[in-house]
Amino acid sequence: MKSKSEIIRIATSVVEQENSTISHLKSLIDDDFARAVELIFNSKGRLVVTGIGKSAIIAQKIVATMNSTGTPALFMHAADAIHGDLGMIQDDDIVMLLSRSGSTPEIKVLVPILKMRHCTMIAMVSDTQSFLAQHTDIVINAYAAHEACPNNLAPTSSTTAQLVMGDALAVALLECRGFTPADFAKYHPGGALGKKLYMRVSDLYLNNEKPQVLASDNIKRVIMEMTSKRLGATVVLDAENNLLGIITDGDLRRMLVSERDINNLTAKDIMSTSPKTIDENEMAVNAFHLMEQNHITQLVVLQNDKYAGIIHIHDILQEGIV
Repeated sequence: MKSKSEIIRIATSVVEQENSTISHLKSLIDDDFARAVELIFNSKGRLVVTGIGKSAIIAQKIVATMNSTGTPALFMHAADAIHGDLGMIQDDDIVMLLSRSGSTPEIKVLVPILKMRHCTMIAMVSDTQSFLAQHTDIVINAYAAHEACPNNLAPTSSTTAQLVMGDALAVALLECRGFTPADFAKYHPGGALGKKLYMRVSDLYLNNEKPQVLASDNIKRVIMEMTSKRLGATVVLDAENNLLGIITDGDLRRMLVSERDINNLTAKDIMSTSPKTIDENEMAVNAFHLMEQNHITQLVVLQNDKYAGIIHIHDILQEGIV
């Protein structure tokens, strides 16, 4: 067993090696890379990504990223391709093949078959002089000088290079498509990520009571309204239902310690003017950030600039948005 210091040295060395590989990739993004983006962007078909071994695993991740950012893609294992999976390729599809060496037996069998089918092929390789690089239409250079493995055998730096180049492709395509957060939400409707992107204030506050008092109401009426509606606050309106202010639990506590005679006080006497508000069409996550910035737990919700209700921080937390 290695000592802790030796383990740290080994792990640090891996990070440094892979960081060096990634840094070098910037100089390899060239006209061929741009051509690949243009080709995929203008294609009427899908991007079929294939590979063998660890490259196949990276291919699956690239496919997942492409699909979630607006580029239709599917994964085809290079070994399974010659045993029936070639049937998934349609006429307008583009095939991208991942391989460090570019000369594995499966790749050498697959490439001629794809050529016979007149498939447009993109190679992502570390060796630009390899069989794969010499027999495809476009070459993306994902060069890795040395694996992080001390024996230079286990795919480490090379698969990291493929992953980074795949992300670069996906993001370039995303930008070319003008892919927006709203588009992203269509592909990620589930979980906290999806809720951040599509859930609005109007999806949450309507489940709450709507506490309100008039400016002239006495303190007993204020306390009863806040207690019955259970949101820790009530808004204060004038006779025309215009928003004047808000009274929170904190305002009540400050009133009680002020040593004033509370019997003759009204809502107008203790309310906070200019309460923080949010439109019902705003994203729920923006409501959370506004509460966080102002160190408060509720916001007054407006509909067409009129009081519509209250959203509480618990509403957002219960949905798991943050």
